[in-house]
Amino acid sequence: MNISQLLQQKFRDALVAIGAPENSPAPLSRSTRPEFGEYQFNGAMALAKVLRQKPRDIAEKIVEAVELEGIANQLEIAGPGFINIHLAPEWLARQLETAAQSSRLGIDTEQPKTVIVDYSSPNLAKEMHVGHLRTTIIGDAVVKALEFMGHNVIRQNHMGDWGTQFGMLLAHLNDKLQANQVAETALSDLEDFYREAKVRFDEEQGFADRAREYVVKLQGGDPQCMQLWQQFIDVSIAHSEEVYHKLNVSLTRKDIMGESAYNDDLANVVKELKDKGIAVEDQGAQVVFIQELADKEGNPAVYIVQKTGGGYLYSTTDLAAMRYRSFTLNADRNLILTDARQALHFKQTEIVGRKAGFIKPEQSYEHCPFGMMLGSDGKPFKTRSGGTVKLVELLDEAVERSAVLIASRVSDLDDVQREEIARKVGIGAVKYADLSKNRTTDYMFNWDSMLSFEGNTAPYLQYAYTRVQSIFRKAGIDSQQTHANIQLNEAQERLLAVKLLQYIEAINQVTAEATPHVLCSYLYDLASLFMSFYEACPILKDGIATQVKDSRLMLAALTGRTLKSGLELLGIEIMEKM
Repeated sequence: MNISQLLQQKFRDALVAIGAPENSPAPLSRSTRPEFGEYQFNGAMALAKVLRQKPRDIAEKIVEAVELEGIANQLEIAGPGFINIHLAPEWLARQLETAAQSSRLGIDTEQPKTVIVDYSSPNLAKEMHVGHLRTTIIGDAVVKALEFMGHNVIRQNHMGDWGTQFGMLLAHLNDKLQANQVAETALSDLEDFYREAKVRFDEEQGFADRAREYVVKLQGGDPQCMQLWQQFIDVSIAHSEEVYHKLNVSLTRKDIMGESAYNDDLANVVKELKDKGIAVEDQGAQVVFIQELADKEGNPAVYIVQKTGGGYLYSTTDLAAMRYRSFTLNADRNLILTDARQALHFKQTEIVGRKAGFIKPEQSYEHCPFGMMLGSDGKPFKTRSGGTVKLVELLDEAVERSAVLIASRVSDLDDVQREEIARKVGIGAVKYADLSKNRTTDYMFNWDSMLSFEGNTAPYLQYAYTRVQSIFRKAGIDSQQTHANIQLNEAQERLLAVKLLQYIEAINQVTAEATPHVLCSYLYDLASLFMSFYEACPILKDGIATQVKDSRLMLAALTGRTLKSGLELLGIEIMEKM
């Protein structure tokens, strides 16, 4: 049950009934304070000029016309024409009882669409570093939410597995193999391997020429060179898979669609752009001049699709990927998650691609940019020596810090349980600290705040879930088998009930806008309301009537299920005890 959609439709019908123009806006928002009800309808003021009536008079007509019998027990007009909606406790209780009987908490799937989500996309010439964290976990949370709502999601891990740097790397790898090293040993540390190759390229006589020869061989499909390249790719992917496993994200090897996959189509892309008069030659390069993005002086933006020497660029590959996803995969939506610095590139790509017919008019092309992870100094997150932080090392440190924290807490857990909890808390803390921030903004990385058991953190939510489970252990009841009529007599019961029914609204916003922080905020609010409910409304205390106890157990069970569901969508693991 989506309360906001239901109410919005009811008010749209009411607007028709009072003679408002077709498709008049029907703005509905949540009330900011409980005494104003749960929702507020603000459509009367927008109609004042159109209907030539006072907003408050229009609001009175809307209240008369809207059919909310049994759903709302009070509608009140406030201020110049706001309509406060107080939902009926009995109706809320019935919706919760229906949700409790559903394996999906009463949430219906949507009409399925094919959605491409392009995320993670590490460069296989190097190990994954902290710069890959945001795209990987934000993308995976969006994917899981879309799949939960019934969409056909195709993950596209657009890995950097091609380009001129591979000539340098393959020449270095070939020398290592000639010296009887095996590829896995030679590439055990990709960062060191890359640095060694770069030093040779810059300083060793003749090596740069050999590297360029390897580029030509690679692009020409030379069998020996392709075999070397494949060895490099296999070992590099294994490094990425280790990180994906630690991060608890759903990307697998079958989701990889690297830059190399589009090689055969790049010449076709350029030819079509030239044939259609979209790309023109300029100083030996093939260029698209984008007038739509001209500067103040009227100079068009320059978008190069082929370099003077004949080489291709990211732009060429991204246009080929656009066409493949549009016409081969038949995507309804295309979501691409990269950092905000690439926003202009993807805006240009969409303009050029749509002009060329590389994407169907009805298909979306949505670049979802994100901000940077910053250190305590407010600058991009680096090691103390100024180098890039390997993602696997960051995650290992999170687990180590979590283990120290867990060890300091009094519990009856054995060593194996402590180790497992430390892993879940540590990884969850890193992920949630990122996911809980609006993806479009930068955020500051801070170990103490993310591992805290207080505030909007993963440990707090994981603890809230175990708190719910402890109630049922103490009661000797299986939370999954709890069935009772729900009563909403206390204010805290009502607030918790409304929040439980708003779960679908949070998920819908995540799928529409690729904003997992909305779900994080929802789960934090839910956990906080549950804690208030638990303090104000005793459940297992002596003297509590059976019907009241059973009703409150139902609310607790639904809270636990919702927390578990939401954290799973975020890719954060829960535990029964903590």
